[in-house]
Amino acid sequence: MELFDDSIVPEHARERKQAARAFAADEISPVAADYHASGDYPWDVLEAAMDEGFVAQEISEEYGGEGYDLYQLLATAEEFFRADAGIALTLQLAGFGCEMIERYGSESQKEAYLRPIAANDQISGLAVSEPQTGSDLAGMSTEATKVDGGYRLNGEKYWVGNAVEADWLTLYAKTGDREDRYSNFSIFIVDTDREGYHAEHVPEKIGMRASKQGHIVLDDCFVPEEALIGTEGGGFYMLTEFFNKGRVIVGGHGLGLAAAAIEEAEAFVHEREAFGRTVDEFQAVQHTLADMRLQFESARALTWRACRKVVEGENPGYWAALAKTHATEAAIFCAEQGMQLHGGRSIFADRRISRVYRDVRIPAIYEGANEIQRNLIYRHRP
Repeated sequence: MELFDDSIVPEHARERKQAARAFAADEISPVAADYHASGDYPWDVLEAAMDEGFVAQEISEEYGGEGYDLYQLLATAEEFFRADAGIALTLQLAGFGCEMIERYGSESQKEAYLRPIAANDQISGLAVSEPQTGSDLAGMSTEATKVDGGYRLNGEKYWVGNAVEADWLTLYAKTGDREDRYSNFSIFIVDTDREGYHAEHVPEKIGMRASKQGHIVLDDCFVPEEALIGTEGGGFYMLTEFFNKGRVIVGGHGLGLAAAAIEEAEAFVHEREAFGRTVDEFQAVQHTLADMRLQFESARALTWRACRKVVEGENPGYWAALAKTHATEAAIFCAEQGMQLHGGRSIFADRRISRVYRDVRIPAIYEGANEIQRNLIYRHRP
């Protein structure tokens, strides 16, 4: 059974998809259960992914990267998240935020920060959410106060991938108090060894345990003027554009998880016997599997269509929100139905379906909770 056929994938992205599938089979799947159980950071898988060019894939060749486009990133996400969501997220977040530097940063910023990531000498992260504020990008309270030679950062950030592990972060902070609340934020590059930067891991999560998120406290953390990316006050608009692409990739997260749930359910019901026949022979089970396929196939078609719309700049906020919402909720549906089909065995911690069930709740929240996505869908509808 192959759920991820290539017919929907643009031809130029198919080779990358096959490479991602092979890497996932060789490097991710065999260790996924162990890393989920231990909650350790998968440094060895990350290093292997670096060697194969799967980290910070979007950095252009001009700065030493692979220069892959959104189609290729989505194709990779499907395969990696089917193998394991926690490890897959670690691989994605190791270069998080680089795209904003490449698009809006100065030449010196690109040379200083993109090249080490592309060369696999450093890893990055993105700090946006706060302990009391998640999806409200215009409601963040971390402040960057202008001082001689730069800015002083004060506040907290939460749910930051690689807050502890990263060499530097792109960080979103308030720099103004204008009537237009969307023009009050800027994005800075913050080296994690700066005085006043304090980070620790958040408490253990139920899912995606191989990916590490942190809590950052900024206490008069000074950054120089050249740490500002683009123009002061432009951070909200940079971030929303960045998230349009990111939400398409999160659609790929959902598709990978949905595929994993379907694979586990199909395998189980064809092997399990009850009342003198295999479970898949019962019509109720067949209908459940059919519903899982309906959700998966419709979400996959929408996500790949949305990918094209975002690439071509056709109402990208609308299509990105559609893809992220439908794909992540299809994943939740498939995981829940897969658990039900497994019966009592679904609650065993070492079952893959149990791991998928725990992982699957998270993509519906990050990069803007799905309730926020519905707001965007309504506001931007054609």
